[in-house]
Amino acid sequence: MLVVFGGLPGTGKTALSRPFAEESGAVYLRIDTIEQALRESSGLGDDVGAAGYEIAYGLARDNLRLGRTVIADCVNPIAITRNAWRDLAAEVGAPIVEVEVVCSDKAEHRRRVETRRGDIAGLKLPVWDEVVMREYETWDRPHLILDTARITPAQALEELRRQVDARLLR
Repeated sequence: MLVVFGGLPGTGKTALSRPFAEESGAVYLRIDTIEQALRESSGLGDDVGAAGYEIAYGLARDNLRLGRTVIADCVNPIAITRNAWRDLAAEVGAPIVEVEVVCSDKAEHRRRVETRRGDIAGLKLPVWDEVVMREYETWDRPHLILDTARITPAQALEELRRQVDARLLR
């Protein structure tokens, strides 16, 4: 199974996807980690383009073919990236669950962005203006939406488990 998390920075994607991957024993792919490694090793500077996503797609493909569950933690901001994940799942015959993590309380979202601490050495976290100005297209198909402004992290994780289990039983 492929579980793809998307959402703007500071909404809680990593806070949900990391423990979900840990408890399920899934392969965990975080685009921020991949992109920072690219910056450090290749001299690409801040703009790594689509390279981080392309690397993640390849790693996900290999692990799905081995029968492993893969959790992808990424902003997944546009239809092109979302379609690529969906196409990848179809290619290898794996079920996919697409999860959008949102924080509907703008003041809370801003507080999170402005107070969070990075956990990837060297990664420059976006400031609030960069988050709100970021290209982020509306999703055009059914997907799971978790609003972290309305529920606790524990409740969000429980809802995620429930929804993933329900989708697997279909």
